[in-house]
Amino acid sequence: MSIDPITLSVIQAGLQQVCDEMDLSFSRAAFSPVIAEANDRSDGIYSAEDGALIAQGAGGLPVFVGTMQYSTRTLIEMIAQGTVAAPKPDDIYIVNDPYLGGTHLMDVRFARPFYRKGEIFCWLSNTGHWPDTGGSVPGGFSASATAVEQEGLRLPPVRLFKEGVLDEEIYAIICSNIRVADQRIGDVKAQAAALLVGEERLNALLDRYGDETVSEAIAELRVRAATQMRSYISGMPDGIYCSTAIVDSDGVVNEPLEINLSITSEGDELTFDFGGSSPPCLGPMNSVLATTHSSVYLAMRHIFPEVPISAGAFEPLNIIEPTGTFLDARYPRPVSGCAAEVSQRIAEAVFAALADALPDRVTAAPAGTSGNFALGGNDPERGRDYVMYQISGGGYGGNADHDGLSNGCSTIGISKAPPVEIMEQAFPVLFHRYALHEGSGGAGRRRGGFGLEYDVEVRRGTAQASFVMDHGRVGPQGALGGMDGATNKVTVWRSGKAHTPEHFSKEQDIALGPGDRVHVCTPGGGGYGDPKKRSPEDVLEDVSLGRYTTDEARDLFGVAISGKPLSVNDLETERLRQQ
Repeated sequence: MSIDPITLSVIQAGLQQVCDEMDLSFSRAAFSPVIAEANDRSDGIYSAEDGALIAQGAGGLPVFVGTMQYSTRTLIEMIAQGTVAAPKPDDIYIVNDPYLGGTHLMDVRFARPFYRKGEIFCWLSNTGHWPDTGGSVPGGFSASATAVEQEGLRLPPVRLFKEGVLDEEIYAIICSNIRVADQRIGDVKAQAAALLVGEERLNALLDRYGDETVSEAIAELRVRAATQMRSYISGMPDGIYCSTAIVDSDGVVNEPLEINLSITSEGDELTFDFGGSSPPCLGPMNSVLATTHSSVYLAMRHIFPEVPISAGAFEPLNIIEPTGTFLDARYPRPVSGCAAEVSQRIAEAVFAALADALPDRVTAAPAGTSGNFALGGNDPERGRDYVMYQISGGGYGGNADHDGLSNGCSTIGISKAPPVEIMEQAFPVLFHRYALHEGSGGAGRRRGGFGLEYDVEVRRGTAQASFVMDHGRVGPQGALGGMDGATNKVTVWRSGKAHTPEHFSKEQDIALGPGDRVHVCTPGGGGYGDPKKRSPEDVLEDVSLGRYTTDEARDLFGVAISGKPLSVNDLETERLRQQ
């Protein structure tokens, strides 16, 4: 290598900074709270040759790591084949087709060729979650869709901006097929502007260090990421590690779906085999191949966070194509739940499989649901329609070092619900409760974190509620003797009467009026290790803070407490007496 280590590090940080500034620009300029407040978006830089990931923003959703790489590679191939128009400077392509390297239809991707000296040096791309792309229900999360057309407008790669100018005809087609179309222009321009910021910052980096030096650094960083991942894998015992993760149902047939995974560790490579998983399902819980791959990548990123975000980090990970399962969805299978829900079950399966091999690194299962709740209706006071999209946090799994985080982001990203004040200002709703789901963390030597509990009321007008959530049938898995976290719970109150979805936390087209409420309790994380080995200090703190009752402390941790414990010594004395 001719490039010196210091320059390499500086360029690596510079590429990361380019992506971080794109992320920041996107969120600050976007109109929709799901992007502007919840940061459900991601930006990255991709190879001009094969679409391989060069860098991604630190604040971007991890689940987009693999899908944007896959999507960019597909776009490059389609351009080479002549099935997509060749690019010109300042062009921006738009695509949300899940089968071409995407997730669900609401995740809309932009791609801009980055030119240097008349040639494409790389691609800049980003993904933003649009609150609505049409379909049978507001927000696109149709819990009982049986075909992708029911989920919204599907866009192949087309040039939305041609030499910097918005194509009004294509944009008119998009707006004619989505709800609250008048609000989309703000997000479209924000998404395009983020790529322009990336172009300006990347030009500055190349002007400073030179095209050849930066290209050499990119190649070297890819090699080093692969080498580092291989070094971590080689430290694992060789063997085959197996696990199973459960999806509540597909939203149509009320039966669980199974993700059966075996991971073969051999030398410095891992092979992931999902053979034996459930076949393609009728409802929207199918996962497209790009999302399945990306779910494995993000799980390994959780386990080995030190490895830089680069295509090289994925090279030692061999994924056998899960043909004939619901993890390899083909047209026209519905897929609205793939990125938000199924991807997290895939990651959970990876964690569960590797817990024995990597006990100091792997956590118990996190909440593992994005808590997708869409509310669409009309606000008579403002004289306009709206689509509110709510995502929720949950408990993280316990691990070797500490208890799981409470109300953390989902496994797939850094997005959480926008502040209650923003939601109440933007939509005709009122939150009566927004608190921790106490006691929801699985018991263990290190307990799982707690989920979220919220209660929201429709204040005026009529609305339709739709849910695509998960972990309502079984809670997040504990690890190494830890107990499972609490399940997801959804209750809808209409005219004072409680309604619970048949599919636990999946249903659509629930009519709501003024005074009706939605009550949600998200899952807690799984516990890690034997609960009976939890330290007296930690049990005392849990009980004194109201996280568990004295009865729960007795049942879960093997400690009998008469009244409120006075000290850690009192608690330890009781534990020894019980033994």
